[in-house]
Amino acid sequence: MTSTQVTTAIWQNTSLQGGLPLIWQRRPGPAIVACRLWIRGGSSMDLPGQRGAAQLLAGLMTRGCGNYGPEALADLVEGRGAALRCEASEDCLVISIKCSSSDTAELLPLLLSMARQPWLSPDQLELERDLNLQSLQRQREDPFQLAHDQLRHLLYGQGAYGHDPLGVDAELAALHSEQLAALVPDLGQDGALLVACGDLDDELPRLLNPLLDNCPWTTTQPSPGAGPGAASGLQRLASLEQDIEQLVLMLGAATVPLGDPDGLALRLLQAHLGMGMSSRLFVTMREERGLAYDIGVHMPARRGATPFIWHLSTSADRAAEATTALLEEWQRILEQPLSEAELTLAKAKYLGQDAMGRQTCGQIADRQALVLGHGLGWSYVQDSLERAQQLDSATLLAAARRRLSAPALSICGPASALAASEQAWLRRGLSG
Repeated sequence: MTSTQVTTAIWQNTSLQGGLPLIWQRRPGPAIVACRLWIRGGSSMDLPGQRGAAQLLAGLMTRGCGNYGPEALADLVEGRGAALRCEASEDCLVISIKCSSSDTAELLPLLLSMARQPWLSPDQLELERDLNLQSLQRQREDPFQLAHDQLRHLLYGQGAYGHDPLGVDAELAALHSEQLAALVPDLGQDGALLVACGDLDDELPRLLNPLLDNCPWTTTQPSPGAGPGAASGLQRLASLEQDIEQLVLMLGAATVPLGDPDGLALRLLQAHLGMGMSSRLFVTMREERGLAYDIGVHMPARRGATPFIWHLSTSADRAAEATTALLEEWQRILEQPLSEAELTLAKAKYLGQDAMGRQTCGQIADRQALVLGHGLGWSYVQDSLERAQQLDSATLLAAARRRLSAPALSICGPASALAASEQAWLRRGLSG
């Protein structure tokens, strides 16, 4: 095969047999290699009636592939002290391995074999499905997870982002090997890439191409394009009674994809509101008013409408006060620009978070796979860091008004706390 190789900064890039992009970075230090096979799709591509299929398929990939059955594969990986993992999120299926550089020739081709030649044996399917069903059962015992699932439904309804990657019990329980086998040929049709970081050399393509010669895979680098959107016309309040002594609140909105200009402004707001003990919500809600056992802000990276979520737990007898205070803080970011000091601190936190997120080979590979997997440019991370320093408070305020003006509230707790929280929600008038 003849391939054209280019170098962007310290990343090297070539195409494997069939078009799969291979991106790698040499990193001096311990003789360790971290590799990520990032395949666009994930649980947002679960077919109707098959919610949970992507995650079930991901789990089965670690239970036999190519010439290795479940025990042989486990012996091969664990016998070399390596770590192998495969999981599906909303936007992708990712197979990850971390190993000694001396074992790369034997272990890295496993990632391609898992994607192209998974065993999917019925007995292993039963084991993996039982584990996923047990995980769903545990989630139903967690008030935070219950509140999160409610909020997910408020924001996305029955849409592509409307269910946990683990799936829905009844649909997961009914999945069989033939349905999962039908998904394998389509893996990578919307793009895939292989990213490695560590003690590597230029022989990496030579290690991987032989498997693709025997088991061809036609794919290409994922292209830009918006993913799933939010639902419209749904209720903005949901409550679930639970016999517990606290109230869990989740307040959020579906916003914009990774790469959208408003997304950077929202991430600075996330840093201001929820990052560290100096964050606005921690100080006002917990330190000054004692209203929160736990509080934070969650904004994952998504190809579609990204959720921007505040979560808080409080004592049941302070439900109304905590709900009112949280809604006041949400209203504040829609009405008041950040002060110069607040903006400077938010930018410093954003920079620091980026630095902390690229300390290891695994973190570096994760970051590059995420960016390129979402169809963004090679310099996206550095460009974002530079653009963040240019944003002013007026830009953040405008983005908040565009994207956060009609939040939804999910609450979980005892009946009396739910009633008090609901009344506080109605009084504040944020129901859209």
